[in-house]
Amino acid sequence: MVCAHGYSGNARDFDFLARELAGGARVLCPDVAGRGESDRLALPLAYHFPQFLADFRSTLAYAEAEEVDWVGTSMGGLLGLMHAAQPGSRIRRLVLNDVGAFVPADGLREIGSRLAAPDHFASLREVEAHLRETHREWGDITDAQFRALARHQSRRVPEGGYRLHYDPQIARLVRGGGLPFVDGLHLWDAWDRIHCPVLVIRGEHSRILPAEVAQRMVDTHPEARLLEIEGAGHAPALMSAAEIDPIRNFLAARGAESTAREAREPRETRRGRPAA
Repeated sequence: MVCAHGYSGNARDFDFLARELAGGARVLCPDVAGRGESDRLALPLAYHFPQFLADFRSTLAYAEAEEVDWVGTSMGGLLGLMHAAQPGSRIRRLVLNDVGAFVPADGLREIGSRLAAPDHFASLREVEAHLRETHREWGDITDAQFRALARHQSRRVPEGGYRLHYDPQIARLVRGGGLPFVDGLHLWDAWDRIHCPVLVIRGEHSRILPAEVAQRMVDTHPEARLLEIEGAGHAPALMSAAEIDPIRNFLAARGAESTAREAREPRETRRGRPAA
């Protein structure tokens, strides 16, 4: 299982989800380039989707993962959508957390605006206060979870205090027009090439995944279903039982389908299949 974070997120955003799902799967939560513990890129313009997809392909090859379930929040969902649309994709089930086949330009600008942050925080309490503002639409997050986010989304600096974990050049790239879309980001062609089952999660008040876009996705994909998280915007935190349990059930259905398929196949066919 792969958990792919959002534009300003990192691997530790999935601590709570990964712990809940790790009993039945090997869970990989990478830091995308320029975030968390991953290296920063020398050229700001190298922070683009083709580079991120290439990094994920290398990660999956290194992990010798023949097939994966993919849970992606925002940017991580877009990467999963693009990967699932490619021939020979390794993705067998896809969870898109508050992102879809079309992202309006206003939504892209909103994501960019949330990257704005002070260069320095005097304490983790200040980091937490900042995250409470920028993550105010994440939905059901406890005080303990906010404290964990503050620890993992910041880094100590030699002169004292803290800074956010991601490369400041990422924020400058977005503010400088690094996402040159006229009316938004269109991925309907990629969506039409996806054949695996998909769970589309939408925050009730999301402006990044409009209700009509989510509904069109479900209407045009025979194995897509929609889950709306009450009270959330962009993007549901995936930290509460109300968010984690539907994901667990969606992914567990894959195991049931595999068992049923095995039962239907002739014995000689099953004997010849390589181990997963």
